[in-house]
Amino acid sequence: MGLLDGKVALITGGARGMGAAHVRLFLAEGARVVFGDVLDEEGKALAEETGAAYVRHDVRSAAEWQRAVGTALGLHGRLDVLVNNAGILRYGRIADMPPEEFDRVVDVNLKGAWLGVKTVIDPLTAAGGGSIVNISSIEGLIGAAGLSAYAASKFALRGITKSAARELARFGIRVNSVHPGAINTPMVQDPDLAREVDAEAFVKAMVIRRFAEPVEVSHVVAFLASDRSSYCTGSEFTVDGGLLTGAGY
Repeated sequence: MGLLDGKVALITGGARGMGAAHVRLFLAEGARVVFGDVLDEEGKALAEETGAAYVRHDVRSAAEWQRAVGTALGLHGRLDVLVNNAGILRYGRIADMPPEEFDRVVDVNLKGAWLGVKTVIDPLTAAGGGSIVNISSIEGLIGAAGLSAYAASKFALRGITKSAARELARFGIRVNSVHPGAINTPMVQDPDLAREVDAEAFVKAMVIRRFAEPVEVSHVVAFLASDRSSYCTGSEFTVDGGLLTGAGY
């Protein structure tokens, strides 16, 4: 028996990296999955491999949110879970970052998640309740030089999570945030970030001194999507190898 048997889940940014790990684990745990992304080639390949349904989905667009949710409802008749996983990271110190780049990060990471919460309220309510999992970051808990736009979006996502948890509890909808640390994904391979960050010192600051595999985050996300987390809402779950214990970060 799977942790997510009978659940229908929509996962954004699901074509690769952590999102793809969520797709695979949710399927393994018995969920029916629709996932979106703007990476069509990778998204279609993952859909063919796994049997999950792929939809092109720019999370900045309210119309594309309606299409993604409509796809899930059309295929499966209901929606129980939203994982707001889509996100981008751009390295740049405040003095050097163009305002347009700041806007793009906030539009994808923050506005995109807000639109997702807004769009799924009715279908989750119709299903008798459900779970929204917002993927934030440790940068939503503590800032870092060169990541002002990313940190701003991820800090703000915590606020949306807590407000939504209060607003939506009466509909049986739980809303929580997950805060990954150093995860082996394409996002952390950004060349500008790699030039500026001392990876060895970063790892030494952890209690568990290694980068995590994406599925290690997915297990926490699946727990929050499941009924086993029925008393969890408005909460923040770190998956960071102990990075934020104060051990030198």
